[in-house]
Amino acid sequence: LNRVLNQAEPYWYHIQSEAIRRGLPPELALIPIIESGYNPVARGRGPTGLWQFMPGTARILGLRQNGWYDGRLDVVASTDAALRYLETLNSHFDGDWLLTLAAYNAGEGTIKNAIAANRRRGQPTDFWSLNLRAVTRNYIPKIIALTQVLNDPARFQLTLPPIPNYPYFTAVETGGQIGLNEASRMAGVSVAELRRLNSGLRGNA
Repeated sequence: LNRVLNQAEPYWYHIQSEAIRRGLPPELALIPIIESGYNPVARGRGPTGLWQFMPGTARILGLRQNGWYDGRLDVVASTDAALRYLETLNSHFDGDWLLTLAAYNAGEGTIKNAIAANRRRGQPTDFWSLNLRAVTRNYIPKIIALTQVLNDPARFQLTLPPIPNYPYFTAVETGGQIGLNEASRMAGVSVAELRRLNSGLRGNA
């Protein structure tokens, strides 16, 4: 948790404030802890970025991917896409956030099929009653556990690094292409820091 929260510091405020601005639970900022360990360039076997988008899902959500840029690695763009996606899923599952988060992990179709199967058997259709893969069954308890721990670390004999409650970065419109070395000089920020905050860029501009 210490490592992940230190890694989350540049991005946490942006994600949580975006969730709150849209009327969504601020706990959605916990998802990247589980998905990527708050590593914006995390790569799995297909899923990529902070929110671990598959290429097809990313395209559907409007995240561009080309030789210069990968929107799945862009923290601002991928966060916007993830929160829009979560809003859509939540409306499909009638405001049930446990089913919403399960669908984010397993896919909307998987959860709808599990619900339909339970209905046919006359069984409850809440998250806890569904027959799902272990990775999805464990996904919700992880989020609940993280919520408990981060809300009251002392209860669990933990001391966690504080995350500042103010923006770490500001998005600036460049009006066109600009080299990272030039942007670094103009902003008074190291190239390494610019790369970290613009992880969607694949080149030097």
